[in-house]
Amino acid sequence: MGKIIAIANQKGGVGKTTTTVNLAAALAYLNKKILIVDFDPQANATQGVGAYNIGVNKNSYDLLFAEIHPKDVVKKLSIPPLSIIPATIDLAGADLEMSEYKVGKEVILKNRLDMIRDDYDYILIDCPPSLGLLNTNAFTAADSVLIPVQCEYYALEGLTQLLSTIRLVQRLFNNKLIIEGVLLTMFDARTNLSLEVQQEVRKYFKESTYATHIPRSIRLSEAPSRGQTIFEYDVKSPGAMAYASLAKEVIKANE
Repeated sequence: MGKIIAIANQKGGVGKTTTTVNLAAALAYLNKKILIVDFDPQANATQGVGAYNIGVNKNSYDLLFAEIHPKDVVKKLSIPPLSIIPATIDLAGADLEMSEYKVGKEVILKNRLDMIRDDYDYILIDCPPSLGLLNTNAFTAADSVLIPVQCEYYALEGLTQLLSTIRLVQRLFNNKLIIEGVLLTMFDARTNLSLEVQQEVRKYFKESTYATHIPRSIRLSEAPSRGQTIFEYDVKSPGAMAYASLAKEVIKANE
């Protein structure tokens, strides 16, 4: 049975989508069967793996609401060698549409992904930077949550709210949900700030913090504009090496 990991932080600009697409690609290049679920109306993960280049007909909005099998929404890519359920701006109205459901609005995504999770080793859900029903659905469907935290001022700001949401979902909808890990992103070893944030995060989250940290990198920022992950754009870059290291940590933790 595939493991479902929600990648979430309601604070924008923390490297959430960068982590989703590059961790997914790293796992795929390590011969794991991977599915990305782009659950963000901004659709950056869809762009980041080049899925727009081959056209998007069905998307994650259809996954939730259309009367079709989830397999019909999956797009298979050859480079990187993974699959994605793409997103479009259609998803922006999903929160409002789900809120009208009398019952079961929190488990729509879970019910859909349960039909295909056996086809994959890992399913990574790229969550939107908010804490609405899309995130609640992602957390209810997931086995765990991976939290990217950027090495900047106020790095832990808002995490209290995120952790409260996770605890609420644990209590009401998914008592098996755990923290997969906390990932330090935009790390710059030359600055005291990055080192201080690292100490603060490791003190708070302890062994839940990954040994790997993701460096601040121009190459990581440039890759999505080409519709490529870091492994196609610059496989020898520090960013590629960091995400390859993270993928190995994730695999080891789940063996």
